[in-house]
Amino acid sequence: MNPKIKIKTSDISVFYKDFQALHGINMDIQEHKVTALIGPSGCGKSTFLRSINRLNELIAGTVIRGQIYIDASPVYCKEMDVVALRKQVGMVFQKPSVFPMSIYENVAYGPRIHGIKNREQLDEIVENSLKAANLWGEVGERLNAPAAGLSGGQQQRLVIARVLAVEPQVILMDEPASALDPISTARLEELIGELKKNYTIVIVTHNMQQAARISDYTGFFLNGELVEFSATNELFVNPRDQRTEDYITGRFG
Repeated sequence: MNPKIKIKTSDISVFYKDFQALHGINMDIQEHKVTALIGPSGCGKSTFLRSINRLNELIAGTVIRGQIYIDASPVYCKEMDVVALRKQVGMVFQKPSVFPMSIYENVAYGPRIHGIKNREQLDEIVENSLKAANLWGEVGERLNAPAAGLSGGQQQRLVIARVLAVEPQVILMDEPASALDPISTARLEELIGELKKNYTIVIVTHNMQQAARISDYTGFFLNGELVEFSATNELFVNPRDQRTEDYITGRFG
């Protein structure tokens, strides 16, 4: 069976006023796979990630050229409902951003916004989302406790549960483990491995070992360009571009 292309980017360039952050990025991202984006700080990884669900538009003076397709539908067009897009393409940021409310209300927040008011239905969504994020066993008995009381790793899994609650198809993660301790990071990586059975995941990571452990495909960015994109084991074992080899062997970055 041929792999399905979930996200296709065609000559994506991003300008922040006079600065060009991305230069004509072309990438095919497969469904139900983990795609890692690596490269030194400021190379365009996060800009590329945010272009997938149009978050860059929130920054004044941003100009985006090219096109991104999700299931062959263009993301950058007048007909695109950006709210619906961000429901379909969820985002997990570097620092866990829990809302100042209970664990339950954090997860129920998205479904409520999208019109679900029935308590039994919300209860089911909250339980299923927390289970999918490997958090139910730790918080199931204290759903009314403040989310801010959870550990950093638990908060990040709660944020993932909140994303899952609105039933996305794609999950974008921007260095989700950078603020976590090694045990929480291992749990998060295990969770990502489980989530890819049902979701397409794109993750920015500064940790090359993490990219090698969890991803199926890896893209190496440098100075706003996609230098190389291939299967992860191929890119790390047999890079085609000298710049990729220099980066992964620690000669710079």
